[in-house]
Amino acid sequence: MASIQLAGCGLAGKKSLPCFDGLRCLRPAFGVSSSLGASGAILDRRCFKGLVIKAATVVAPKYTSIKPLGERVLVKIKISEEKSTGGILLPTAAQTKPQGGEVVAVGEGKTIGKKKVDISVKTGAKVVYSKYAGTELEFGGANHIILKEDDIVGILETDDAKDIQPLNDRVLIKVSLAEEKTSGGLLLTEAAKERPSTGTVIAVGPGPYDEEGNRKPLTISAGSTVLYSKYAGSEFRGADGSDYIVLRASDVIAILS
Repeated sequence: MASIQLAGCGLAGKKSLPCFDGLRCLRPAFGVSSSLGASGAILDRRCFKGLVIKAATVVAPKYTSIKPLGERVLVKIKISEEKSTGGILLPTAAQTKPQGGEVVAVGEGKTIGKKKVDISVKTGAKVVYSKYAGTELEFGGANHIILKEDDIVGILETDDAKDIQPLNDRVLIKVSLAEEKTSGGLLLTEAAKERPSTGTVIAVGPGPYDEEGNRKPLTISAGSTVLYSKYAGSEFRGADGSDYIVLRASDVIAILS
């Protein structure tokens, strides 16, 4: 008897099931050990320990403040864009999940060796962070996220990605344009264009901390053309349509000249 299987969760069923974002359908599978769920779908018992559905934690109104601990930061999430640049209203499913917001509270920092190191971002700073990092919560009628400082990729006080100020060991790179033609002169479609993994360094962070709690400057400098790991970093689109990526200096694998 055939059933439908979803990658990453092991759900299988005769009936169509709601689609979870990030899961993809595979070809029908046979002989899955299962039990019958309330919806009439066949459920693989072995799958559920790996299935995580992320939702914001609601903080009860009786609590009036949240104080992050250690090297954690509380960020009020920027509201999603409800319209396109052309003024068209976007349905909820088409709205881009924000990767930025305003810092509203910070932890006490950390100790490296014998040195106390403060959080490098301050309350009120506008920051961008890794897409899948942190714990989201609803507090005071607004959406927030608690992150480790290391999950914050940079400070962005404008609406243009080219102005990101990378933190710690991260660098901001303007991605090279994809090749428009093959070596034989044939025009490539958007789908056929290979994703570039080269670009120009726009800005660099102050560097990581060493074992004594002192900054260790990066060896990469702004203006360098570099080759970086293909699937590293966080991607952003600039106001002029250019692509940018923020990644760790360790993901830069060569300088081109």
